Amino acid sequence: MPGVKIIATAHYVPPRIVTNDEISTWVDTSDEWIEKRTGIKQRHISEGENTSDLCTKVAKSLLKKTGLVADDIDLILVTTVTPDYLSPSVSCLVAEAIGGDTAVAMDINGACTGFVYGFSVAQKYLAAGYGRVMLIGGDVLTKYTDWTDRNTCILFGDGAGGVILTASDETYAEKLHSRGARPITLSHQPVINPFCQNKHEMDYIKMDGREVFKFAVKSVSENIEELLEKANLTLDDIDCIVPHQANGRIIEGIAKKLKVDLSKFYVNTQNYGNTSSASIPIALDEIVNGNLIARGSKIILSGFGAGLTWGSILLEL
Repeated sequence: MPGVKIIATAHYVPPRIVTNDEISTWVDTSDEWIEKRTGIKQRHISEGENTSDLCTKVAKSLLKKTGLVADDIDLILVTTVTPDYLSPSVSCLVAEAIGGDTAVAMDINGACTGFVYGFSVAQKYLAAGYGRVMLIGGDVLTKYTDWTDRNTCILFGDGAGGVILTASDETYAEKLHSRGARPITLSHQPVINPFCQNKHEMDYIKMDGREVFKFAVKSVSENIEELLEKANLTLDDIDCIVPHQANGRIIEGIAKKLKVDLSKFYVNTQNYGNTSSASIPIALDEIVNGNLIARGSKIILSGFGAGLTWGSILLEL
């Protein structure tokens, strides 16, 4: 399978930081309780910026880092479950904001697996002859958060992260899955028209934490093993695993299930909470800009989330 080269990474999070201690002033919780169960210490919260605003900042940063202009990009992909509108798409809003009018633009809804799904789509377009793809994962989950529910309001943050990709002959493999199940749901719009009696009230994120934990640990560990088998590699060949940053305890569970030291995983959950599609590219940007692993290293990006969706991608950094 043709490879993909990352030529730039970037991320943006809103400046407002909300700590566990601050949340404990309005719901019955504590810093110790939250950190013990999730690994989260703080999260960045939008004070009005919408998803397209976050993604646009990432897009502009990517162009600045590479010296490219918007019309040098052939495809703009945005992965999100919290678009500004159902239409126009966030990707179209980003294209407009950066002054581009030649790129194909589309959104992908893969929930917290979105960036991995988007990476897979980008690879197919690059293999088909597209020159450069801008892939951004961004979400403002807090606009769908019930801030009176201590089981969910502690988990989520806002942010965006992205990459510019080109085709290459480097190592690449993927293994993606999905199935219909609802331990996690995020808003809904019932049919409302003059011919039915449906009513609609604000619908927040709902989640069965225990079911999500079991699903994530089992499915992600098995998925990574499937991917390695497909690529004829072992975990010893992998320099770093970049998982979706949903919950530090889930990542610990995956490492234990794989029988690999937690140090193999990059974890930043403590600083951002669960930022959905943004979590993997935020982590990826920190790895690249921090020179935490060498260029040419083999890494795995692994996402899991509502849908249910899950999947992993193997590539060379």
